[in-house]
Amino acid sequence: MENITALPHRSERLFLTDGGLETTLIFLEGFDLPCFASFDLLKNDAGYEALKKYYSGYLKMARDHNMGFILESPTWRAGKDWMEPTGYPLSAVSDINRKAIGMMRELRDEFANGSEQILISGCVGPRGDGYRPETMMTAEEAKGYHSEQIAIFASEGVDMISAITMTHTGEAIGIAQAAADAGIPSVISFTVETDGKLPSGMSLGDAISETDASTSTPPAYYMINCAHPTHFADELAAAQDTIWAERIRGIRANASRKSHAELDESTDLDRGDMKDFGDGHARLKELLPHLNVFGGCCGTDEEHVLTLAAQMTAPHFA
Repeated sequence: MENITALPHRSERLFLTDGGLETTLIFLEGFDLPCFASFDLLKNDAGYEALKKYYSGYLKMARDHNMGFILESPTWRAGKDWMEPTGYPLSAVSDINRKAIGMMRELRDEFANGSEQILISGCVGPRGDGYRPETMMTAEEAKGYHSEQIAIFASEGVDMISAITMTHTGEAIGIAQAAADAGIPSVISFTVETDGKLPSGMSLGDAISETDASTSTPPAYYMINCAHPTHFADELAAAQDTIWAERIRGIRANASRKSHAELDESTDLDRGDMKDFGDGHARLKELLPHLNVFGGCCGTDEEHVLTLAAQMTAPHFA
């Protein structure tokens, strides 16, 4: 079903993924996304083509820089608790997630060059808010909740699933267990506050260590997303050569230095400072040379990810 040897944690190749999908669609493309749900664009041809155009720009960028690419499906909000708030019946979970993965396959086929380095990841979002751990679940509860979506991804033949913007370990562990039961590798991406700690208050190191220790088949690797590099660089600097830091392979950072609370209250897009964004990633790569997955999160677009692509393929890091 999947080619594990091609996954980033088993490869020395650099991988790109996309930027801030939802913020790009809302602030730069003018779409109205209910509940930040990008999957809503799958409902008609115009939205479907807008999503394909969005991903195509990043795929071309990866091809131009001879980098692998991870196609992260637009399903961050496609869990069952988000169906009714976004105007869909609960029964739509299967159709939406299958249609999203179908698009990922179309894009992979269009851009494939025989290198087997375009990977499809089924994106799993938090059950609750992506910034605040209001819905704290036990691992058992999280496994039960997320199993349906993950089983759909498995049946569609994804290479892996990625749990993006995880705020606490209960949900991360449950997702990893559900993925293991479905027979597909998982990637867990934690978000942190400006102090480098998860919204739950747990340290990044403790979160990764606890998740690894609580799963018979641990996640393939970990990522950090939805935080500016300056929010967690010091945490990583203090953890060099630790086991948990070696488990981090990817970064999808925010463009802005603002806190989650400040971003929640923002009505305008903060694209941050491009040099600051690039310099922050240069420091992260120096701290963790094994990092090989780079993309963006809130406020980032093609310009941000192009900065990273050029930076990470430069002779200094090659």
